[in-house]
Amino acid sequence: MRNYLSRRNSDFPFGSFFDDAMDEFFKPVFYGVKERSMQTDVKETDDGYLLKVDMPGFEKSDISLSLDNGYLTVEAKREEKEEDKGYIRRERNFTCKRSYYVGEAVTEEDVKAKYNNGTLELSVPKKDRKELPKKNIEIE
Repeated sequence: MRNYLSRRNSDFPFGSFFDDAMDEFFKPVFYGVKERSMQTDVKETDDGYLLKVDMPGFEKSDISLSLDNGYLTVEAKREEKEEDKGYIRRERNFTCKRSYYVGEAVTEEDVKAKYNNGTLELSVPKKDRKELPKKNIEIE
């Protein structure tokens, strides 16, 4: 079995580049698009939802949370350091962002967040949806 971490097709000068480019081109076609980071488990409780977001490699100070129009957005950025340079292939991101729809009735004070060992835990309460006025669309 060939070691996946080693360069593939090393006899061809651009083999590794070509293989990587082809992998990236055909991956959405054959495997679908899958997030490599911020994979999330969502658990429903009696009074809300518990989200566990994987964020390995980030410090608490790298993470920001925002709430806008019912969407809770988790964003993480970390600075690239000198020892992070010189890699042949990088799959671990320095920035990532993901949004979750929690409803327009949820406020910033309602959301509780805790970060421990690379996992961000978010607690979001269940709230009744705001009743928006019904708007009729005129047919021509």
